[in-house]
This record gives sequence, structure tokens and C-alpha cells, in this order.
Amino acid sequence: MMYDTLVVQFTKMLGNLNNFLDKSAQFADAKKFQPEVLLNSRLAPDQFPLMRQIQIACDTAKLASARLTGVEAPVFEDKETTLPEIKERIANTIKYLQTLKPANFENARTKQITNPRWEGKHMMGEDYANEHAIPNFYFHMTTAYAILRHNGVDLGKKDFLGTLSLK
Repeated sequence: MMYDTLVVQFTKMLGNLNNFLDKSAQFADAKKFQPEVLLNSRLAPDQFPLMRQIQIACDTAKLASARLTGVEAPVFEDKETTLPEIKERIANTIKYLQTLKPANFENARTKQITNPRWEGKHMMGEDYANEHAIPNFYFHMTTAYAILRHNGVDLGKKDFLGTLSLK
């Protein structure tokens, strides 16, 4: 279950995020401006720009999986400044997630998870996934979507949800 919720769903959503960026590039091209303008956009002055939202979504996906499985995640240096660079980060995050198997999550529910920001406290794996990792990932995905929509990129709920397993 945790594998499906984290690896499968995070991978799908990062693919959707990649599609957002493709639509952003098309929008920028049609309006005759550089797509990096969008990467530096934000909804509020005290909010991270789109680039950072994407970096954090990628980090949340890979670090949550690493903390829960013990499988070391790649380190990204947050140096992206262009659309191709951030798309590469998304691709590399997906590649890491695809190395994980359901068996890697066998003891994840009861694993003790720590974070430097928690000042010596910890969470159990299932609580960490449900209360921190999943909401944090979707917070940054939703904010990225909202920044692009706010700037006029033609995205809708179908873009956010992506392909559904309709029968």
C-alpha cells in the first residue's frame, strides 16, 4: 500500500508536473516570452517561486521514499535555472523512484523517521507518510499548478489528475 501511495502516485504526479511544464513552454512561446519568467513567478511575495515549488515536490518524493526504505536518494543541488534543467530534475526523481520495489517498504510503517527540523523528535513511518510526506508533496504540486494557472497557462483538473484507471 505505501509503495502504491508514494512511488506509484508520486511518479504519476511528477509526470503530470512535467506535462504542466510542456504546456508552460507552449504558452510562453505563443505569447513570445521566455518560459523562465514562469519559473520565477509566485502567487504571493512571501511564497517560493515555481522553480522552488518543483524542487521541493521532487525532494519530498525522493526523500520520503528514502527515509521510509533506507534506499539512498540522489542529491540535487538546487541549481536549476531553466526549463530543461528542472525537467531533468523531475526525470531524475522519477528514475530514482522507479528503482524502488514494494519489498523496500516492508518495514516502512513502523520505521522511526527523523528530520533535522523536528528538533530531536520523530514520527513513525505510517504517520510520517500520511501526515507529512503526502500532504507536503501535494501542497507543492498544487501550488505549482496554481502559479501556472494564475499566469494564464491553460491547465485544468484533468491535467492535474492525469490519466485515470477508468474501467
